Amino acid sequence: MNRLLVLTEDNDDYGKLLKRRRLPDIEIVTASDEEHVRESIRRSNIILGEPDRVAKVLDQAKCLQWVQSTFAGVEPLCEENLRRDYVLTGVKDVFGPLMNQYVFGYILSLERHLFETRQNQENRAWIHIPYRSLAGLTLGICGLGSIGKHVAQTASHFGMRVVAYKKTSEELPYLERVYTGSSFEEFLGILDYLVLVLPHTVETTDLINSKTLEKMKASAVLINIGRGNVIVEPDLVRALKGRVIRAAVLDVFKEEPLAADSALWALPNAFITPHNAAVSFPREIVRIFYDNYQRFLAKQTLQYVIDFKKGY
Repeated sequence: MNRLLVLTEDNDDYGKLLKRRRLPDIEIVTASDEEHVRESIRRSNIILGEPDRVAKVLDQAKCLQWVQSTFAGVEPLCEENLRRDYVLTGVKDVFGPLMNQYVFGYILSLERHLFETRQNQENRAWIHIPYRSLAGLTLGICGLGSIGKHVAQTASHFGMRVVAYKKTSEELPYLERVYTGSSFEEFLGILDYLVLVLPHTVETTDLINSKTLEKMKASAVLINIGRGNVIVEPDLVRALKGRVIRAAVLDVFKEEPLAADSALWALPNAFITPHNAAVSFPREIVRIFYDNYQRFLAKQTLQYVIDFKKGY
């Protein structure tokens, strides 16, 4: 008999959805308090949970075989000082549509001047603001996982030129060109929009800094929906103040929540959201867990296994 411990903010929802699945050979525990967690963790061989919550009790899970993350980002479980003697699985093909909606919600709002138009409405001002079509604009993507591919597909439907930057060259649908290696600055220089969907790794840390920002067009917009480590925030603040780039749409930050005294809050060309471009809906995560549990019972390789060294 397997014992599953659920460690999420939405334990009740997960518990109900899991019970409806009628999973065989499993006892499901939805921990409600710290004492209950301590009591259950030692006997649980499977955990379904949010990485930061799981990391706090990882050393107590004496029977642990498998952790299914409910989030795409699993950095809290990939710290070098933590144990790695279990299988960690992530989630994929869930967040693409939501991230996609977020990206194009802002692109369309910026190009159609919806924020300014709303302000004109409040001022009862009938003012025509010139705008441009998305067709022909160049959108660049860093991070070509399932989310990046969703963004590329939608951009192509709008008639945008879509390019990407990645470690190795690859031909993919909807992409005009994939830049690699030393061509990063060339890639940045042609973009109207830069969408960052990168994981948190040593290689991606501080990728966007004063030097790289200066390679971008003054009319370019940066959108970060990946991880906050990618951007040197003081450099971005200076670039936005100096109009080195047009604007930045930021859903993730090095430290979260973003400090109340951060200069980013007050910048008119910075658009800040509280890391909610895409959220984990229990129904979708339970579907992934169910499929993986069937594999677990059959002693098959699980889907979306995380490489602890890479962090994804």
